[in-house]
Amino acid sequence: MAAATLVVSLVMSGLTFWAVNTIQQDARMNDNRFGSDLGLLLAGNAAPMVAEDDLSGLARFSGRFFRSTSSVRYIMYADAEGNIFFGIPYSQAEVQNSLTIQRHIELPDNYAPDSDLPFIRQHTTPNGGVTDVFVPLHHDNKYLGVLAIGINPNPTIVASSNLTRDVTISVFITIWVMVILGNVFNALMITKPITELLVGVRNIAAKNFKQRIDLPLRGELGELIASFNFMAERLEKYEEQNIEELTAEKAKLETLVATIADGAVLIDTNMRIILVNPTARRLFGWENQDVIGENVLHHLPTELNVKLTKPLYQIVARDHKPKQNNNNHATANSHHEDLNNSENLLEAASKDNFHPGDEFRVTLSQSTKHTIRILLNQVLDRDRETVKGIAMTVQDITREVELNEAKSQFISNVSHELRTPLFNIKSFIETLFEYGEDLTEVQRKEFLETANNETDRLTRLVNDVLDLSRLESSQTYHLHAVDLNQTIEQTLRTYQLNAKDKGISLEKEIESDLPPVMGHYDLLLQVFANLVGNGLKFTQSGGTVTIRAYQVKSTSELSSPVPLVRVEVKDTGIGIAPEDKETIFERFFRVENRVHTLEGTGLGLSIVKSIIDKHNSRIYLESEVGVGTTFWFELPIYQEATVNN
Repeated sequence: MAAATLVVSLVMSGLTFWAVNTIQQDARMNDNRFGSDLGLLLAGNAAPMVAEDDLSGLARFSGRFFRSTSSVRYIMYADAEGNIFFGIPYSQAEVQNSLTIQRHIELPDNYAPDSDLPFIRQHTTPNGGVTDVFVPLHHDNKYLGVLAIGINPNPTIVASSNLTRDVTISVFITIWVMVILGNVFNALMITKPITELLVGVRNIAAKNFKQRIDLPLRGELGELIASFNFMAERLEKYEEQNIEELTAEKAKLETLVATIADGAVLIDTNMRIILVNPTARRLFGWENQDVIGENVLHHLPTELNVKLTKPLYQIVARDHKPKQNNNNHATANSHHEDLNNSENLLEAASKDNFHPGDEFRVTLSQSTKHTIRILLNQVLDRDRETVKGIAMTVQDITREVELNEAKSQFISNVSHELRTPLFNIKSFIETLFEYGEDLTEVQRKEFLETANNETDRLTRLVNDVLDLSRLESSQTYHLHAVDLNQTIEQTLRTYQLNAKDKGISLEKEIESDLPPVMGHYDLLLQVFANLVGNGLKFTQSGGTVTIRAYQVKSTSELSSPVPLVRVEVKDTGIGIAPEDKETIFERFFRVENRVHTLEGTGLGLSIVKSIIDKHNSRIYLESEVGVGTTFWFELPIYQEATVNN
């Protein structure tokens, strides 16, 4: 309320001051027009007198005009040099001597002597604002000097503006005095009773049932305090031991249900929700809904509603029979309209083969698609004879399903990749075994070479699968100081002949005095081998594959930048299409599937990504089709003190 009052009062005060300023601006414009017209009138009558040097006539004319109106504050006449020779309410001394003060008028910079229009300005004095009007005096096309007139502001407008401003300030102050007084009243008459009630409620929550509130109030607060005292008296009459047991059991149940990782929903035999924990609310999208007491079938997702309707009624039908008493049946109908035909639903459900404990798996098509497992169980009474409700357990198995799909896909891909080279090896060996004598030496050599290449391909695939499996396991690799110059040199020596055979330039650009990095020598060597091998495979003759390594400073949230070494492997090959950049690091994904040129296992970049992940870093990709591709990552500089710590 205080904030709203402040805003309203500020807005209204602002509007008032804006209106006052608008009125004052209009008044100033009127003063300007009045001064301009008055100046031109005086100048037209005074110019001939000034030209004839008739100061007496000029004084009579000006004095009579000055006394006839209160709007003119002063009238001054000055010659062409700006010396004042006559003015009202003061004038030049009649007797001139060496002690006489010569008054001079300071004309504005924008004043134009040859203009026919007056120059107007406004200034503020201790006695209020004044409008100055400067009118050039011309007679027979000769410039005689200037007439300066001071115009007083309209006293009525000034008085009304000041009054409005004072009233606005007074109203603003009055409003805030009332707000302060209202807050004081609120603190004494409302806040204090509410504070006492809050303290009383806290004491009741702390099992202090002797708490009472004694305040002589009437109205709603008085009734509330009386009700609180009555409640405290009733609570005090209960046996303390029973209350403690019930409270403890309830707290344990609520804590258990609220903290379990699985979702839990408890419903009665009429399908009304009795209890639901936060996990179930999240899975079913009930965070902002009050579903307690509602029919569960009205709030379940459509996919679940279709599958669970009959099983839910079947669980109830195993021991729950509809009452034949009309009054009871009418009461049940009044609780929920969906039970009008409960007998038919129970009879139909009893014919199904569902058993408590069976599970349902459903994929929910919500904003984030996930799969859940539903388990339904009966809630029986103490004698385990009568069904009192149904316990629904909800488990989010999205991750489990994704892992199973990934495993199946991985096995399928590996099987496919293994089948091809094995089939080729078997085919060529069978041909050699059956028709070896009929084949020429060249054919036998070609078949054996093909079988040998397929064996190498099979070996590479198995090794890649084993490497990837080892990297994705929980095995820990100890990082130590690694000299990147050594690993890069070894990689270049390994692929130098391959690059030369393909007519590709294999280059390196390593910063001088490059410090060692934290890493694993063999794993980094495997990274360079895969990246350089890919670069050579997808680069045409005449292209270039370059390995760069240089030190950078990566901004960090820490107090100082973290020193890093950036490693880049750049080629001038075919490049990678934008739609492939997101999936290039997935297992068995091959760019050649799209370009239909080269073969590979599709595991190289997956291995690279896993190795870089083991180094607590990330592999990045920049590519343009037909231009080339750059893979790069960053490794921290080895620091002896950090390792020792």
